[in-house]
Amino acid sequence: AVVQVGVVVRDRLAVQLAAREAARAAVVAADPVAAGTPAAQRAVQLRPLQVRVEASGDTVTVTVTYLEPTDVPLIGALLPDVEVSATVTMAVEPP
Repeated sequence: AVVQVGVVVRDRLAVQLAAREAARAAVVAADPVAAGTPAAQRAVQLRPLQVRVEASGDTVTVTVTYLEPTDVPLIGALLPDVEVSATVTMAVEPP
């Protein structure tokens, strides 16, 4: 159980990193939506990531979601898959 929790925590941190990288790329780009998703994909090795980029006024909000399979032997069969997500909002910077 401890190993499975460690894997979920590791991937939660990776999802947070992907959200920050996507938001940073989006706030400096002319097209935030087009810039955010590839940045999140490059930041981490988790697949498939779901990336939602919303630009509104002077902020960009990025939400990254990943469905973590619980596949550690014995424990993984007893637990459902865990959805981890992170949301980051940053102010738009002029290109």
